[in-house]
Amino acid sequence: MTLTYDLYWSFRSPYSYLITPRLVALEAQHDVVCNVRPVYPLAVRTPEFFETRDPLWFSYFQTDIHREAEFLGLPFRWPRPDPVYMDRETRTYPKDQPYIHRLTRMGVAATERGKGLAFLNEVSALIWSGSVDNWHEGDHIAEATRRAGLDPAEIATIVDSEAERLHQIIETNQIDQRKAGHYGVPMMAFNDEPFFGQDRYDQFRWRLGQQGLKARV
Repeated sequence: MTLTYDLYWSFRSPYSYLITPRLVALEAQHDVVCNVRPVYPLAVRTPEFFETRDPLWFSYFQTDIHREAEFLGLPFRWPRPDPVYMDRETRTYPKDQPYIHRLTRMGVAATERGKGLAFLNEVSALIWSGSVDNWHEGDHIAEATRRAGLDPAEIATIVDSEAERLHQIIETNQIDQRKAGHYGVPMMAFNDEPFFGQDRYDQFRWRLGQQGLKARV
């Protein structure tokens, strides 16, 4: 029997980027299907979250993301530009965001066409690997979309013409994420059990094995 799980995932989360290659490999090698549920990052949903963080939270975060990327053997650099725009003078996140809403809607559109995980993998690598500057310009996103097995023109048309419908799906994903047991990303939800964080991959994989995960033949 094919196992399925929900993946709550954000384009602004370095940890989402760091777990995605393992999830791609898992699905390629085993009879399991990822139901991709893109969500907006906390900086957009609840920006006040960061206002109350102890300074050690930020310093540890910066240390950990670079260390974890090195441990996993993945290239990593903070994106240029950041997928979520912050006003440097006020240290706040404006409601009008130039990148993240469109990116997240593209993730939903890709998922509806059966290429959600591939799209997350290609686009997150583009944004977070440091392979390019100005990932948002030129044909970088279009080429990543094509590598995921999608038609960039079709995805762009859907995102532009059905923005509100896609936005409502994202809002529903965020509600369902909390119902599933957490608010952070990446989060895998399997059999009513949440696995929050890329560092919970091994436990997630172990639980799948307990429930009969089989290798593809």
